[in-house]
Amino acid sequence: MTAPTTPRRSTGRWQMRDIVLAVVLGVVFGFVYWALVQAWIGLQVAMGPAGDLAQHVLHGGWLLVAPVVIAITRKPGSGVVAELIAAFVEVAFLGSPAGPVLLVTALLQGVGSELPFALTRYRRFGWGVFALSGLFGGALVFVFSGFRFGWYGQDILLLRLAIQLVSGVVLGGLLARVIVDALARTGVLDDFAIGRARRSTLVS
Repeated sequence: MTAPTTPRRSTGRWQMRDIVLAVVLGVVFGFVYWALVQAWIGLQVAMGPAGDLAQHVLHGGWLLVAPVVIAITRKPGSGVVAELIAAFVEVAFLGSPAGPVLLVTALLQGVGSELPFALTRYRRFGWGVFALSGLFGGALVFVFSGFRFGWYGQDILLLRLAIQLVSGVVLGGLLARVIVDALARTGVLDDFAIGRARRSTLVS
């Protein structure tokens, strides 16, 4: 079964299992994000003169944990929490070269990625909502990064934006949906909101 669209709104009250899941996935994706940094460095070298665009190509990968956790728990704020935990792991334990500013980036990634789900009141989890999650997450971070790195006024500004938005949709949105569906099929999520929604859909 896939992550369904459900008309039922999940309660905003967090259960212990939701907290544990957000922490565990935040930690796991902290390591995944660190690995992406290494991939970014390698891709930057491989792309030669265009290497500065490598960060945009891979950017969607740094958006993954938010929609995954949101789809599983259906809890407001869960995406932001998971992104912040992942960033904290990168900074505190893995020595991210970005330093503490990464927490600001993570906050923006979480807010942007969560916004489409919040607009549906955490009721819809179809491909389109996941795609918008990646799009919004990539766009919000781009605004901040543009000021931070001085991109505004560059001739390739729109190219940077286009690559980052596509990456956000594909890696940060659609891939997140694939991951959620794969986990849901194993049955390990049956005790979470996504599992209850699946059972409700089957009964109805």
